[in-house]
Amino acid sequence: MQKRTFLTIAAGAALAAVIGIGTASAHHDIKIGVVGPKTGPLAAGAAITHFPSFKLWAHEINEAGGIKLKDGRHKIKLIVYDDRTNPGETIKAIQRLATQDKADFIMAPYGTGFNLATAPIFDKYGYPQIALAAVSDKVDALVKRFPNLFFVNGTTTQYASTLVNVLKKLKDEGKINNRVAVVNVGDTFGIELANAGRPLFKAAGFDIVYDKSYPLGTQDLAPVIKGAKASNPDSFVAWSYPPDTFGLAEQAKIEGLNVKVYYSAVATAFQGFGKKFGKSAEGIIGAGGIRYSPELRDFYKRMKKVTGVDVDFWGSPNYYATLQAITQTFEAVGSMDRKAFTKYMKTHTYNTIMGLYDLRNQKLNQLWTVGQWQNGDFNGVAGIGIQGAKPVMLKKGW
Repeated sequence: MQKRTFLTIAAGAALAAVIGIGTASAHHDIKIGVVGPKTGPLAAGAAITHFPSFKLWAHEINEAGGIKLKDGRHKIKLIVYDDRTNPGETIKAIQRLATQDKADFIMAPYGTGFNLATAPIFDKYGYPQIALAAVSDKVDALVKRFPNLFFVNGTTTQYASTLVNVLKKLKDEGKINNRVAVVNVGDTFGIELANAGRPLFKAAGFDIVYDKSYPLGTQDLAPVIKGAKASNPDSFVAWSYPPDTFGLAEQAKIEGLNVKVYYSAVATAFQGFGKKFGKSAEGIIGAGGIRYSPELRDFYKRMKKVTGVDVDFWGSPNYYATLQAITQTFEAVGSMDRKAFTKYMKTHTYNTIMGLYDLRNQKLNQLWTVGQWQNGDFNGVAGIGIQGAKPVMLKKGW
């Protein structure tokens, strides 16, 4: 009798343990890996565009009770690593997330070169890679090679060609001449854009009177601006990253680079850029841009309230729209099955704060590529597959 009682208790305890494990499993947190630069040359940009987007997303998902899967709602746990603006560290962090942390999903890193460097790692461990911060003309070749890779920021040629088209229209209207000074940051992003832009400028009838590359992390940009000014251009184009975008503008103001068109790339769309330069920012053209809507203005309010960060008018709304698409995919699939996730994303479209998102070809073909500071807003003035572009204005001094 005692033996039967012991067995009954033991069986009940085992059943309770199984039930307990099942319950814990059904409501475990979803582990999301986030890798990006908290230190190094790209840290300032990631602090605006990269990390706050994931923080707001996780906060809002968790406040709503979690992502709804077939076995119930699951809250999100972010596992964050600093790659120190070093591709080797990015690779190691993603490997750690996959093999040690056993992350359910890993977000793509910050920066074009970092996404290209880690694509084989995402592929090796079977994780979808939704490249939120990468611009490359290698998109078509890469998505063929890596079936789990998606691009949401377009190609190098799309950014270069739409900018050249903006300048060509101004030239054809007699508002600017054909002299353009071009500089670029010396990493994958800047080099690709410079290489794509040269033949496009030439075909559009422009004369590149100054062509200069500078290393990532360059502190003293005065020589770059002085060289550009000495070439006497009507237009200045910088394929730049955040630190140099600010540094170039500071030097342009100091040196009096009074061109009719002033363009810089990443960080021109930062709210901080507009606040720092104030009236001097008026007329500056840059990568990105948005078409303002009540949904977007509400997004910026929520972002500020939750993260305390004044995010940008290019990458940040695109990040959030992509995270909306990721959430919709998780909930439609009903699990963290990564193969099912990729299959769904290749066959469906999404409604987001940026409008329709279509990644069925593993790349987004509706995006703003050129924006301009106009009356305190960074309005979209050119793009791919979009409508509602604002007319371009000339820069009138600093």
